[in-house]
Amino acid sequence: MEAFERLMHGLPELTDGKITVVNVCTEAGVSRASYYRSPVAQAVKEILEAPQTRRPEPEELRAEVSRLKKAERELRSAHAGEVRELKDTLATYANQIQVLTLRTVELEEDNARLIAQLRQAGGNVTTLSEREAVTP
Repeated sequence: MEAFERLMHGLPELTDGKITVVNVCTEAGVSRASYYRSPVAQAVKEILEAPQTRRPEPEELRAEVSRLKKAERELRSAHAGEVRELKDTLATYANQIQVLTLRTVELEEDNARLIAQLRQAGGNVTTLSEREAVTP
């Protein structure tokens, strides 16, 4: 029965996949005489004679495997593209962070220089009131 089921599901191990008595016997590793003496023979015959029994053909299965392999290649390609795009974005962000860090250092140095100038100026600097600061 296991050999017959493998053939029905299109997963032969030893034959071309066609569902015949010879292939069932070959897959099961038994002689045809042993097969015909077993109760499995009648069950297999009934299943094969049933009109609604759909048996996948090897060509259909090969086409499905080919379609799935193509879909896998497309998915891998799309994934690789996304990874490249994300790496580019990451590099751009890293560069922007570096530029901003350098600019922050420059501004901190300018701020420290201006604070030092204010301290040196001493009493020559007066604070503007809010009204004077807003009025042009």
